[in-house]
Amino acid sequence: MSAGGAFQALDPVHAIAGRVRFRYRGLAPLLADAAGTAALHARILALPGVRVARFNPRARSLVVEFRPEETSAVTLAHALLALTPEAVLPSARAGKKAATAHTQLVWLNLLNLIASGSLPQGVRLPLSLIAALPLGKEALADFRVSGMTSHVLEAVAVAISLARSDFTAANTTTFMLALGESLEDSIARRSDALLKNLLRPGCNEVWVLRGDEEIAIPADSVQVGDTVIVNMGDIIPVDGTILSGEALVSEAAMTGEGAAVSRGRGQRALSGTVVEEGRLLIYAEQVGAATAVARIADYVERSLTAKSATQISAATLADKLVPTVLKLAGASFLISGDWRRTAAVLQADYSCALKLAIPVAFKSAMYGAGREHILIKGADALERLAEADTFIFDKTGTLTSGDLEVTDVITFDDSFSPQDLIWLAASVEEHYFHPLAQAVVAAAQTLGGRHFAHTEVEFVVAHGVASEVEGKRIVVGSRHFVEQHEHIDTQPWQNEIERLYNAGKTLLYIGYGGKLLGVLGLKDTLRPESKTVIAQLKALGAKRILMLTGDHRSRAQELATTLGLDDFHAELLPEEKAGIVERLKNTGAKIAFIGDGINDAPALAAAHVGIAMQKGADVARLTADIALLEDSIGSIVTAKAIANAAMQRIATNYKLTLGLNTAILGAAALGLLSPVAASVLHNGSTIAILLNAFRKPGVRAKSRD
Repeated sequence: MSAGGAFQALDPVHAIAGRVRFRYRGLAPLLADAAGTAALHARILALPGVRVARFNPRARSLVVEFRPEETSAVTLAHALLALTPEAVLPSARAGKKAATAHTQLVWLNLLNLIASGSLPQGVRLPLSLIAALPLGKEALADFRVSGMTSHVLEAVAVAISLARSDFTAANTTTFMLALGESLEDSIARRSDALLKNLLRPGCNEVWVLRGDEEIAIPADSVQVGDTVIVNMGDIIPVDGTILSGEALVSEAAMTGEGAAVSRGRGQRALSGTVVEEGRLLIYAEQVGAATAVARIADYVERSLTAKSATQISAATLADKLVPTVLKLAGASFLISGDWRRTAAVLQADYSCALKLAIPVAFKSAMYGAGREHILIKGADALERLAEADTFIFDKTGTLTSGDLEVTDVITFDDSFSPQDLIWLAASVEEHYFHPLAQAVVAAAQTLGGRHFAHTEVEFVVAHGVASEVEGKRIVVGSRHFVEQHEHIDTQPWQNEIERLYNAGKTLLYIGYGGKLLGVLGLKDTLRPESKTVIAQLKALGAKRILMLTGDHRSRAQELATTLGLDDFHAELLPEEKAGIVERLKNTGAKIAFIGDGINDAPALAAAHVGIAMQKGADVARLTADIALLEDSIGSIVTAKAIANAAMQRIATNYKLTLGLNTAILGAAALGLLSPVAASVLHNGSTIAILLNAFRKPGVRAKSRD
């Protein structure tokens, strides 16, 4: 279907009872931006019978859920094609008008300032009063709540200028203040847009499989264990494992990867990502507030409001200096008797720059980190990262990739070759989604070849899997599983097992027919960029870099030597990691701890600043102050560089604020500056400092896998 309306073309591609998906080919130009799309969305929701409407601009998909007793897919198609830009435009214009209110106020004040000198005398005062009205209201509200503030001082200065019929001074002040507030608002909105960059809107309803029937249920009714159905254009609403189907999934919102990736059975599905092509059935493992997208939303919301010690101390100093400025203004009038001098002094307080520039610098740095897929949970976390001088890494999943690979295949039965052992293990492990199982299956796939027929696979939680092959019981799992659960004797091969164990290998035991058939040795791989990251962190100010691990001492020693670490501690329990962090803190070290596992949570919480890897356990990511949104420890270098640059800029802005405003105050008190000059210098310097705070920091590119 096509028309010259809101949609250039509209084709139904999938429909079931109460739900239809359209593929559209473009929107009318006036509706193609965010405000226009939002207005069109509201207009669609207003159509009779429509319950839910969801756009996916990247897939050019529109999903509409409706009440079948009130409308139909065909009726909706005609109604959508009948929508015209003119019918939708008023809502879009209303949204744009609200977004540009500050800009319009700036232009109005500028026009008033330019025209006031040529207007009749009787018109100047009313226009100047109207222009100063927003400032007056804000000052009055401040005075009622907080007493003397910077807004009160500015309002008094404008009032003095108006009382003296110095309209140029009054209008200059109101214009400069409006310009500064507009700039601050724009910066705040751009910084807060981090939330929109990282997340996609949630779904009101989710499709699940109940028996053989697909039904839609409220999103908050989805439970762990449900089979969730996600079609083309839909946002994945849960974290889980894909049970069936294949799809191209855009994971940019969660991982930063621009290109869509292929996802299929056995792979992870992340909430907040979008199915661009295909269809998936997903086993729900985290739902609602427990999903990654919901937790990140909470992270970001808190990060945009949290304040650092520097920010708090600057705001406190600004408040303390307000009475000082007021006293100086009074003293200048008593000495000179000149109200112009008093008005000039009141123009130049410290509060604006101190209270605005520092928070903006933090938000700017956090915004920049977010664009690099690094989630910093507050200005205080950024400040503590800049202070960090000791970096402590957990080994597995941080310095190493966390991806296991089979390195040793030892068979204890001559009738089975090493290849047979891998094929046999993979035949039953392919039904299991544990990393050990996936590594075995990957090894079998590289060899190709035989698949052993077996009966239904039994999953033994925290132990392994079991089945039957050719009438004999096969078990694949931990040593505890084969010895204690299956009563298989491993002692005859103890020396070989100890050799692999002491080499730092993770062992997988295969029992067949009541005997130990063999063992597989698996090893985590070192990230190729780890050594570079260590060197870069030292260049950024790290005095010591250590590694903590529960792994064997020999393996830890090998890694520490390879990477050039300052020290390491091996064979640790989780509480021992936290204890080492506490002891180092007591010596005065400012520690950044990087980990990814549940066992790292105590150390992450104990550190000066905790950093969780992208593939980290939920509790690790919740405990950490900084969460990496892509799997690269090079992101740690980027985060440290951003933090260092932000704190250096804040220190510069702090000194500039105190120095410039002190000079302006002194010159105004001595009568060297008119109110207009004082206003221009003070507000102009504040705007310049504000822009400097928002300037993108130059950080070196991070290493990647």
